[in-house]
Amino acid sequence: MTETSAPVAEAGDPFDGDLARARDGDDAAFSRLVGPLRRELHAHCYRMLGSTHDADDALQEALLRAWRGVARFEGRSSLRSWLYTVATRTCLDSVERRGRRALPVDLGPSSDRAVLADAPRAEVAWLGPYPDAGLVDGPAGPQARYEQREAVELAFVAALQHLPGNQRAALLLFEVLGFSAAEIAAVMDTSTASVNSALQRARKIVVERVPARSQQQTLRQVDDARIAGIVAQYSAALERGDADALVALLTQDVTWSMPPLPHWYRGLDAVTDFAVAVPLGACGAWRRVPVGANGQPALASYLFDDDAGAFLAFAIDVLTVRDDRIAEITTFIGPEHHAAFDLPATLRP
Repeated sequence: MTETSAPVAEAGDPFDGDLARARDGDDAAFSRLVGPLRRELHAHCYRMLGSTHDADDALQEALLRAWRGVARFEGRSSLRSWLYTVATRTCLDSVERRGRRALPVDLGPSSDRAVLADAPRAEVAWLGPYPDAGLVDGPAGPQARYEQREAVELAFVAALQHLPGNQRAALLLFEVLGFSAAEIAAVMDTSTASVNSALQRARKIVVERVPARSQQQTLRQVDDARIAGIVAQYSAALERGDADALVALLTQDVTWSMPPLPHWYRGLDAVTDFAVAVPLGACGAWRRVPVGANGQPALASYLFDDDAGAFLAFAIDVLTVRDDRIAEITTFIGPEHHAAFDLPATLRP
């Protein structure tokens, strides 16, 4: 496996001892080496694949490949660069097998009225939310253009899904992780010219699909207490069934989508019609717990179940804020998302 040219640890430090032991087959030493990098590698796999479940599988496979190949790691690059090489190639294999993930907006135009018989589209590979736990602030390196939290925002990850695997990998390695074009060429076993071409095409698509102002930039301009207040008011409005209070929090061009349901809504009238008909009118009692998802304000939703006599995990709502209002609501339906956030499946009344 080709290694990149990042700096290595100095001889004689504990890293070298664990590396030598790992090369000799010591799995505990290997675990100590990769442990500090697991979270950032997992985030990289999520950016590539758009799913925490797929990221789990890809990281597990990548670390298995790395464990099997560590004896051949010669130390000409940093261990971190080498592991990103293994993880990226593993993700590229997954992209080739599974294709890209989507949001409802990718499937068709918005609906003007609530679709009461909306059924999940099980054949679609849907984009999923990502827990903030372990994400760091700021860029991954001095050459990175995107901050770590910016690079898991929904708009950015959704835009990446419209790129072929090689363009997706090149953009992430260059603009999120700060690899050079030459290093990326080594990771992807191609030429520097091909990498530069892939970067040019990828940037064009991403710029067309990602807002000029990221959520991180927006959130820094808004007082933390105000963001917490928006989240609390949103939660309270839905729990009380208060349509007026909910509408007061939304922008005029607000959107609401609910993967795996294919229909989605744009504009205050359509979103209000949906909210009154479905979450406020037809679902029953709600409880919501604030969480961090995709570097954005979010809540875990629980819906009361009469048979269980408890609130059961239902969805993760990720909110996009603009102009001191909620501009997008993405409701990722499914209790499996709560498991990814290490949240309980049940809340007692």
